Amino acid sequence: MEDMSGPHVIRGSVSLPEAELVWRFSRSSGPGGQHVNTTDTAVELRFDLARTEALPEVWKQRALERLAGRLSGGVVTVRASEHRSQWRNRETAAVRLAALLAEATAPPPRPRRPTRVPRGINERRLREKKERSQTKRGRSPKNWD
Repeated sequence: MEDMSGPHVIRGSVSLPEAELVWRFSRSSGPGGQHVNTTDTAVELRFDLARTEALPEVWKQRALERLAGRLSGGVVTVRASEHRSQWRNRETAAVRLAALLAEATAPPPRPRRPTRVPRGINERRLREKKERSQTKRGRSPKNWD
């Protein structure tokens, strides 16, 4: 079997450990003729997020919270079947999993510091509203009684 194109980095020096990845292959649907009927090109990649030692504990807890809806027994699953070659589907699945974990382990955004709208901007907005109102009022037909 050909080697994967290197470690798939989640963030910084943390990457997906090849030993903790569980691969499953099945027949893919779609075009491909007789080739599709004989080869297992669809890929399912499973990663046990709850038991992994590869991620720092803080990242792991963050990912478990954010991916709670996608997890099945603490395991996250990614499927790939868009390519006709198993190798390319393996690459796609690994990249997808790394991106998913990178997003799930990212630190939360800094809280927004509330600011007031500057007085000049508010006054300009009100002045423009008044001008627009006058323009529209000038277009309406007068009382022709």
